[in-house]
Amino acid sequence: MDIRAQVAMVFHLDKCIGCHTCSIACKNIWTDRKGAEYMWWNNVETKPGTGYPTKWENQDIYKGGWVKDGNSISLKGTGKFKGLKNIFHNPHMPVLDDYYEPWTYKYQDLFTAPEGDDQPTARPVSLVTGEHVDVKSGPNWDDDMGGSKDYARQDVNFKDLTKAEQEAMFQLERMTFHYLPRICNHCLNPACVASCPSGALYKRGEDGVVLINQERCRAWRMCVTACPYKKSYYNWNTGKSEKCVLCYPRLESGQAPACFHSCVGRIRYLGVLLYDADKIQAVASCNEDELVDRQLDIYVNPFDPEVIYNAKKNGIADSTITAAQKSPVYKFVKEWKLALPLHPEFRTLPNLFYVPALLPGMASVADGVYNTTSKSLWGGIESNRLPMKYLASLFSAGNVNKVSDVLKRLMAVRLHRRGVTVGDLKKEEISEAMNEVSMNADTADAIFRLTTLATFDERFVIPPAHREESIEMLENTADFKGSTGFGFKERPARGL
Repeated sequence: MDIRAQVAMVFHLDKCIGCHTCSIACKNIWTDRKGAEYMWWNNVETKPGTGYPTKWENQDIYKGGWVKDGNSISLKGTGKFKGLKNIFHNPHMPVLDDYYEPWTYKYQDLFTAPEGDDQPTARPVSLVTGEHVDVKSGPNWDDDMGGSKDYARQDVNFKDLTKAEQEAMFQLERMTFHYLPRICNHCLNPACVASCPSGALYKRGEDGVVLINQERCRAWRMCVTACPYKKSYYNWNTGKSEKCVLCYPRLESGQAPACFHSCVGRIRYLGVLLYDADKIQAVASCNEDELVDRQLDIYVNPFDPEVIYNAKKNGIADSTITAAQKSPVYKFVKEWKLALPLHPEFRTLPNLFYVPALLPGMASVADGVYNTTSKSLWGGIESNRLPMKYLASLFSAGNVNKVSDVLKRLMAVRLHRRGVTVGDLKKEEISEAMNEVSMNADTADAIFRLTTLATFDERFVIPPAHREESIEMLENTADFKGSTGFGFKERPARGL
């Protein structure tokens, strides 16, 4: 049993309002500079839609992630031999147009234009070339164009739906959408790390954050291809690859990442999960219909004495174990079974989990009476306006039952809380929904609290950084040459 610690995340999609405040917070801190204009380490997509970059989920195009190869796995589009063949020309790497060509406006023309009969305009110019450009798309273009044939109807997750089922989704009375915020998943089995010929990508041992060593990066860009979520980017100005760092300087000082801290809908949760690294290879290479259950089985009970013993044996601090025991992510993922990974079929074992969006409330009026019974108000899981096959394609590798179980749990909480606050539902109906998912009132109330009333410290349980360990590592580094690697010219004083 090889117990390690992983900082993991949950995004509650029922609460996301698509305001993009998270994206702007990240942009202002990390990618507001030359060469990174087109990068959005955090972006919010409208689903159904093609996302950013366009059709990133279609690995027939981009060849990202892993594929099952007998009892093992191999990288789909990169690797020792595939990468060598494509090292100078990679046909599976997204180009700038798949993201969008960043632009600004030539505002000076508004002031310097000669006098005339027409109103001068500020023409768009490319931030890459400086030339005039015709704006064709942007990072959240699907917000306004989500219902068009170019976006929503091109969603890769429609692959398992019949033509009739797809068209039914675009009937006015059934039309629906939800937002999908995305950042780097800081996976347990990251394809980007495995693909890098320079060994520049690595996974931090203390918290599992995946980073790129900018000094070792040689811009082969295999990580861009290998990441199936397309969260590794190439900076055309510095000639280096970059990605989300989960705001690790903030984590080390006990602060939540910028996108988490700024989230208006409070949809984001962050905490520690303990996992058994010995299981990773077997889980990543298992059959597709087992992927979700097997991945969730990797994460172990932080209250188990054997787990605690092996965690301490591996050098995990008591404070980190305590943080894992208080983790909101553990509650959503393991205890309540409400959160699922995004596209587990990519086999990277992502550590960002999503609570799927429940169907919107719908009521009916009959004989002048507004009907508020649950069957009319919510219609039941079986009549979900967003097909189960679509949600299963997103969150459970096509396993409809996994998504259905989650939605039934969410519905049970909704029925229970309406019974408590409004009291217009029959007790038998509430009991039936609760019994179907083996949930009691205390659990439903706990889910409701963490979903709606949680404080900052309940949503973000961040383990304290142990500075003494980092100093010890620096002192034991063989190639230490007077610099700590963190910008210091000499070793930090022990007493600070």
